[in-house]
Amino acid sequence: MRFFSAGFLLSSLQSRLQMEDPSSSSSPSTPCLPKPSDLSKHQLSYLNQHFQTHQDLLHKAPPLHTSLRTHSSHLDSHLLHLKATLTQRTVSWIRRSFSAKTALHNIDISLQNLSLVTSQCGSGWKKLQRVLGTELPQLAKEVKQIETIHSYLDCFCSQFVWGRPLYFSVFVIAVPSHKLNYPLNLSETTLQLEALVGDLEDAVFCFVNCHSGKMFSAMLSNSSNSGTKQEKLLQAIKALNDLEVLAGLVKLRPQWHHLLKSVDARVDKTLAVLRPQVFADHRALLASLGWPPKLSTLKIESELSGLSNPLVSMQGEKRKSYSDSFLALCALQHIQTRRENRQLNLSGQKECIIQLWAIDELVSPIASRMEYHFSKWVDQPEFIFELAYKITRDFIVGVDDVLQPLIDRARLISYSAKEAWVSSMVQLLSEFLAKRIFSSLAEKYQEKQMKSEVILSWLHLIDLIVLFDKRIQSLLSSETSLFSTELERVESLSGNTSVLMIFGNRPDWLKIWAKIELKNACNKLKTDLKDETAWTVDGKEGAELPFDTQHFLISTREDHKAPLIAESALRITWEMVERCQTMPVILPRLQFIRLTAVRFLWYFFKVLLVHCKRTEITPDNPDDEALVRVCGSINAAKYIESKLRQWSDDVNFLEMKLAEKDPSNQRKDKNTDYNFFGEEIQSLSELATNWLMEIISVLLRQFENLSWEYVQKMKLYEQQLEDLAPVEISAAVDLNISVDFVEPLDALRCHLILLRMTLNATDFLDLWRSLAEGLDHFISCSDITCRIQFFDGGINQFETDMQALFSVFQPFCVRPEAFFPSTREIMKLLKMKKRKRQSICR
Repeated sequence: MRFFSAGFLLSSLQSRLQMEDPSSSSSPSTPCLPKPSDLSKHQLSYLNQHFQTHQDLLHKAPPLHTSLRTHSSHLDSHLLHLKATLTQRTVSWIRRSFSAKTALHNIDISLQNLSLVTSQCGSGWKKLQRVLGTELPQLAKEVKQIETIHSYLDCFCSQFVWGRPLYFSVFVIAVPSHKLNYPLNLSETTLQLEALVGDLEDAVFCFVNCHSGKMFSAMLSNSSNSGTKQEKLLQAIKALNDLEVLAGLVKLRPQWHHLLKSVDARVDKTLAVLRPQVFADHRALLASLGWPPKLSTLKIESELSGLSNPLVSMQGEKRKSYSDSFLALCALQHIQTRRENRQLNLSGQKECIIQLWAIDELVSPIASRMEYHFSKWVDQPEFIFELAYKITRDFIVGVDDVLQPLIDRARLISYSAKEAWVSSMVQLLSEFLAKRIFSSLAEKYQEKQMKSEVILSWLHLIDLIVLFDKRIQSLLSSETSLFSTELERVESLSGNTSVLMIFGNRPDWLKIWAKIELKNACNKLKTDLKDETAWTVDGKEGAELPFDTQHFLISTREDHKAPLIAESALRITWEMVERCQTMPVILPRLQFIRLTAVRFLWYFFKVLLVHCKRTEITPDNPDDEALVRVCGSINAAKYIESKLRQWSDDVNFLEMKLAEKDPSNQRKDKNTDYNFFGEEIQSLSELATNWLMEIISVLLRQFENLSWEYVQKMKLYEQQLEDLAPVEISAAVDLNISVDFVEPLDALRCHLILLRMTLNATDFLDLWRSLAEGLDHFISCSDITCRIQFFDGGINQFETDMQALFSVFQPFCVRPEAFFPSTREIMKLLKMKKRKRQSICR
């Protein structure tokens, strides 16, 4: 099949039409086909798609022409419809524009007339005042109440309890504190909530408008029902309190949570307007009282008298105004705390929140002035801490004398003005240190060339923080019980009164601090190890290492015969533990101790292990000095183990262990032991036991080697008569022992005497008993008893030698033979009569 282009088809169609109708070429009204060059690419592709051959031109052209004409007529009809619609809309808009113009003209005339009527001499002033000041707000309030009730009912009418609508479930609960009965019927409760919310919004509206320059503020202030600004604030607080009481009752119905949620949303919006204005008023009042005092004349380097406290010097109306503002702020905070606790489903506060908004407002204006001085002493942080302590100390007495009675009047239980003041000051100092000093040190710590300088600055800053925390706690110590210990007072006051709270929210800084402390501790230990007296037991032989032993109530280092280096390691460990004692949060404190004190203990354990491994103890010639070294390491391990057990019984470590096992903790400890140093104690116990067993095995092998000739000569009694020459063991005991048995007994006795002098009493007791058990097993299973002939001479000689062996252990117990049960049974067997021995042997 042959295909043609669109241009060729158009030419053919044009010539065909001319042949069919020759007159059409001359008629100007007859349409003609366009030239192929006048067509677009889209049109050409359309024609090429539908007309490819002459047959297509004959069969497809008529229906295509009909279809196109129909579609064109439809488009023309739609266009006419759009024109008609546009004309109609234009006319309508023009008509409305004339109406709007007329209305605006009338409003303009009315406003011009109103400007003449509403003058103070005009007759319409009182009418306008009544309409705008009374009728219009009342109308708006009623309309809003109706809309709110409709929205409440729409939310709850569809809910059912036990197959009935909620509004049929009715019971009444009396609230004696308010002398009101709050019915928990849905409709009545909704109306009461709406009334209370409306009272709150009205009081807040009037209170806020007292400060604004709006046109209606004068009218509202002159109204007899509006009251004073303070009265409106108290009305708002009372409405909040009544709302909170009723909300607590509504909470008993979980099906009404949507109602409570809607009320809370409206109250939150109202409080968002009320709180900033209350704070602004309180700050303005403080400024009028002369707060804060000037700090420009302070000189930290010299001793200065206390600063004048404007709170103490205020009198009369000023004192009353400040008291009212303080009480209102405390009441507002108390209600806000109750609302937050209810919304978080808290039954009560687990910890006393010592932060008070009124106290924070005292600290806030001081902060800017203190930060000005702080910024000049970034390189001298001791001045920063001294200024913060001085201001805290100088004002704490006035704060306690003036504000604590107000807190008691506000009935804020467990709140302390002194603690709140100190907490706010500490928080101010902490924020500055975190923003200006610690952040800079943390960045420099990542640079290798600056690391050594950062370590010194960081440790110096921590020393200042620890000292500052102790001084701050001494200011508050009078608030605690006289019968509490120093540690209990520190625990009760370290909630938010420690600068170490910085590390609670910055785990990266906590890790840097831990690395620095661990490195510093290892350097201290290396310095102590270089001392020649580090491994000596008696502290009098060398310079004593300073260590506070008041925490060790069970035993001392001398009781364990531990070397001085063990006491030094414990001192360094406890110093790291004490440096984080005032950290308020348990988990960061736990993490710090694990990263510093615990890792340092493992480092010292390696030192003990290396000290033991460097000492070679051989059965051929066990060196006394080597035994002393090993015993020193064992004593050190046992001494540290006893101290760690004692520390683990402390309540602080028990709390940290419980926190570590808490299911909510991501780093939960799977160990069932509640001993904080459980793994460390187990490692120390294994180290001491292993090296104790090493000493026992060496002594047993030495005894076996030295008694080899004695065993060989005991095989035959005839050879014993010729080869063995008796010797007296002592004048007190009329016994003769074998010459070859003297050397092993003497070596055993000398080593036991040495071990008794160098090893702690508990381990030495285990050692000589285990040694006696090993010798008993060796004698009962060796050729000494298997080769003895049943002659009286050999039996007597064996008994004499065994009695000599028993006498070696005589200084350690009353009946040493009791620890040789197998040897005693053999001796009883040998003492039997000959016939009885033979019958038993058969």
